[in-house]
Amino acid sequence: MNPRNVTIVVDQDKCTGCGFCLEVCPSDTLSIIDGIAVITGENSLSCGHCMAVCPVNAIRVNALDNEMASFETFSLDKKWMKFGDFPREDLARLIASRRSCRNFKNNPVEPEVLRDLIKMAIFAPSGTNSQEWTFTCLSSRQTVLNFGISIKHFFQNLNKKAANPFLRKGLKLVGIKSLDAYYKEYYASVKDAMDEMENQNIDRLFHGATACILIGSGPQASCPKEDAMLAAGNILLAAHTMGLGSCLIGFAVEAMKADKMIQKKIDIPKGERIHAVIALGYPDETYMRITGRKKPIIRFK
Repeated sequence: MNPRNVTIVVDQDKCTGCGFCLEVCPSDTLSIIDGIAVITGENSLSCGHCMAVCPVNAIRVNALDNEMASFETFSLDKKWMKFGDFPREDLARLIASRRSCRNFKNNPVEPEVLRDLIKMAIFAPSGTNSQEWTFTCLSSRQTVLNFGISIKHFFQNLNKKAANPFLRKGLKLVGIKSLDAYYKEYYASVKDAMDEMENQNIDRLFHGATACILIGSGPQASCPKEDAMLAAGNILLAAHTMGLGSCLIGFAVEAMKADKMIQKKIDIPKGERIHAVIALGYPDETYMRITGRKKPIIRFK
């Protein structure tokens, strides 16, 4: 199906012709004719703005699944929250309290919790509202460990190449500087981590997490990486509210980008690309206070 197909349906018996749907539609899909909202455009973002704004509930967008706003572990008030209606101090406290967790308990993360996290993820914005996310859940400690073995093998092979000075210098001479840069920045720390995993059974990749969510994109996503990271941001904050710790695992993303066999081993279709890997579990760490952050560069023009 064309992702821009119009799936809007207007109940003409309910429609009052107020025109609010026209004001919020980004695609000029609707017009008011004879006092009723009518589909006149050939394309739609399926954003649901028209459906959300209609005061008499006269509009339905068939491309949208209302079950995606129904959760298993809690009940959602379906009334839209007005601008400025949420306490900013509560939001700021949540954002500032989220920390990357690297100590997890052995408790498994329940499937319904993972499903609810994904539902909260997909309310993130996406480029041209494509919503072309994919989510792959590794829902047991064993599947996380198996995934980790593939990542570990990749970095062991990469370190073997990086340890060869002739290879590094030869590639650098022909303009390929990535292996030399990796050697200077990561080789030693990755070697230590791989040694600990191999010889001491320490999980330096996923830190004992009992679940992972891999966020990918389909081929029609217009801003795949950005979309994935926006969805990941929702998951990180939502996980904190659900009593979970979380940690973005960039090494796993880089390994999957370079070695397509890792993706194949966990049955992710060839056309997808993974942009974020989030380790999840019940945290085995407690903090006493919120800290600051490094001061960023801020400009006003």
